[in-house]
Amino acid sequence: MSKKILIYCGSSKGNNPVYEEEVKRLAQELKKHDCTIIFGAGSVGLMGVMADEYLRLGGEVIGVIPSFMEPWEVKHLGIQTCHVTESMHERKQIMAELADGVIAMPGGFGTFDELFEMLTWKQLDLHQMPIAIFNTAGYYDLLLQQLNHMIQEGFLKERNLTALHVESDAAKLADWMMEYVPEKMEKKWIYRA
Repeated sequence: MSKKILIYCGSSKGNNPVYEEEVKRLAQELKKHDCTIIFGAGSVGLMGVMADEYLRLGGEVIGVIPSFMEPWEVKHLGIQTCHVTESMHERKQIMAELADGVIAMPGGFGTFDELFEMLTWKQLDLHQMPIAIFNTAGYYDLLLQQLNHMIQEGFLKERNLTALHVESDAAKLADWMMEYVPEKMEKKWIYRA
């Protein structure tokens, strides 16, 4: 059974051409599993690269964009399906409801916001989807250091950090997504009567 994979990534391509190359490689690996891609509906940056490559390969792409972004003329016009929402919150909710798994590629504030929201929801048992970061060229290395610092300082449970899979190889990441078995997170709070 094919899966719908939600992709978070930058509306910029970044300064290193390796990001664009690896996004295309990941698209090719996900297409081998006949996934459907869900993304922010952009035609620019790594979002556009992912959509263009997936469409070139004959894959299905679903975009979700808030109405206030439409006048910016960044909406990808070649995708098969595009949902237009009233707000960013509704956009994120619809994207999550459609998805079977989440991959964050290199990106900026928006990518981090979306990634951490999905991790928080998983910690709260609001979903049990696989969540991964595609750590191209060590992009997320410093963030991973910060997450481990949060564990050391007592603000994050090590068990819950395992909800985030880290991979730098596109083929291994696609395979992991397909083979993922849901697991419950450790509760952050324990209520006592």
